[in-house]
Formats: sequence, structure tokens, C-alpha cells
Amino acid sequence: MSLRSKVLAGAAAGAIGMAGALVTWFEGRSLEAYLDPVGIPTICEGVTAGVKLGDAATPAECDALLEKELGIALAAVDRRVRVELPDTRRAALASFVYNVGEGQFSRSTLLRKLNAGDVRGACAELSRWVYAGGRQLAGLVKRRAAERELCEVGL
Repeated sequence: MSLRSKVLAGAAAGAIGMAGALVTWFEGRSLEAYLDPVGIPTICEGVTAGVKLGDAATPAECDALLEKELGIALAAVDRRVRVELPDTRRAALASFVYNVGEGQFSRSTLLRKLNAGDVRGACAELSRWVYAGGRQLAGLVKRRAAERELCEVGL
């Protein structure tokens, strides 16, 4: 199934479904903890909180972690954004926050532009967030392009 198909299928569940499709596509799933590209212990679909090497999870535990972390990311978007957002934009931003965290999002030019009404400029900012550990990562370039495409729906 293509990413576009996954996102369209997720649209039935609204922003959380579309964000989940993005996150699972780009994060993948690992039932055993591993070091991400910058050396942070990670498990399931990119979960890092409290993870240490040697940890393991079941598929059901990963499902629960994904649901919890997506909920946290979407709540952060809703808490920080002061303008109306269509579900597509909420989903794109939730995927972004899932990846970079609320702190980075809250201090971003992306959020400042969005709250100032510059939606196009805010969505374009996603393309700048393609570095980890000081180097550009191909996976982040692809992820941000997909998030930007979803962010720009309707513009």
C-alpha cells in the first residue's frame, strides 16, 4: 500500500488517522530497542521516552504507545496553534510534533508564521527540518515533503 493510500484510508479517522499513517510509514516498527540515527534509544514507531537498549515490546504495546504518543502530539498542536486548522494540516503538524517534540515546535518559526496567518509560509518551514545530529537525513527529507504536501492541502 502506498503512503497516499494509507493517508487517504486514515482520513476516515480524521487528523489522528492521517497522522498515524504518516508516522507509521516513516518511523517503521521495531519491537526491540535500537539507536536512532543520532544515537537515541528508540522502540516501536520512533518512541524514545524512557527507552533503553535491551527493551522489547509486543505489537499490542507498540499500538498502545503509538496511540498515546499521537494523542500527545495532536494535543500539543491544538494547544499551541491559535488559528483554525483543517484535519489535513493538523495531521501534518501532529506528525511533525511526534518527530521533533512540543518544545521544538513551540519555539519554531513555523508556529510563529502559522499563528500570524501565514499558512503557506508555515507549511514551507517544514522543509527546513531535515537535519538530525547536524546532518541532513534522506528519511527526514522525504517525511517533511509528505508533511508539507498534507499541510498545503487546500492552499
